[in-house]
Amino acid sequence: MEQQLFVSAIVPVYNGEKFIEATINRLKNQHYQPLEIIVIDDGSTDGTAEVAAKFQDSIRYVYQPNSGPAAARNNGIKIAKGEAIAFLDIDDMWSDDKLQIQASYLAANPSVDIVQGLIQQITIPEEHSINQSSFEIASPPYQFINLGSAMYRKSVFDKIGLLDETLKYAEDYDWFLRAWENNISKVVLDRVTLFYRKHDRNMTRGKQLVELGFVRIYKKHLDRCRAKGSFTRSPELPPLIEYIGVAPPDKEVWQFQRKNKIINSLI
Repeated sequence: MEQQLFVSAIVPVYNGEKFIEATINRLKNQHYQPLEIIVIDDGSTDGTAEVAAKFQDSIRYVYQPNSGPAAARNNGIKIAKGEAIAFLDIDDMWSDDKLQIQASYLAANPSVDIVQGLIQQITIPEEHSINQSSFEIASPPYQFINLGSAMYRKSVFDKIGLLDETLKYAEDYDWFLRAWENNISKVVLDRVTLFYRKHDRNMTRGKQLVELGFVRIYKKHLDRCRAKGSFTRSPELPPLIEYIGVAPPDKEVWQFQRKNKIINSLI
């Protein structure tokens, strides 16, 4: 029997007492081994620590002063013991087979550093508890940048560095730009692995591109490319737009299209 990769699942959390118990239980229900679950508490002031303490025998819980999600994820990467890294935000969900599918792919394809799945946005009706799995689909499946949709060989962070802790938003986008610049091989599987939960507390909700730092991120990308003088893209590496993917359509536009059977084949 082929030996499975040791996976470290990193869960950054800030004031997530309403989400954390369900999130940890779902991770345990992945039924994947060997797996370590690392919860990085980014200075929570609610009951997050007390809820996490219920799982002290099955998770690694680390508290740090509030430093932002990039710093929390970096802390998790530094202490991770696994050969592969997976990230899950406290209010999102993975597909039930995400770890098995992506870890098996990395094990069978040693030349691939990142294996990514599709993302699907969801909303939870107000009448349902946050800890229940009942939800409404809010977008078609799509490929775009979200750390939780992929799995990474831990060694890839040695190649291109950790997440930029000076960025309050879109640090994942910046990291994937650096991955592309360094010819990091990435494969996208045609199946949903991440359910991205849309709600009023999303950090990026209502933010414009300038607020999210995309102008600064792209300037840094161009500066790095200019500093190199020339960029030779590996023949196996797709153009940047394909590597990054495309954001989903506006929810209202998608609902109109769905009603008119334009994209029914996607869902």
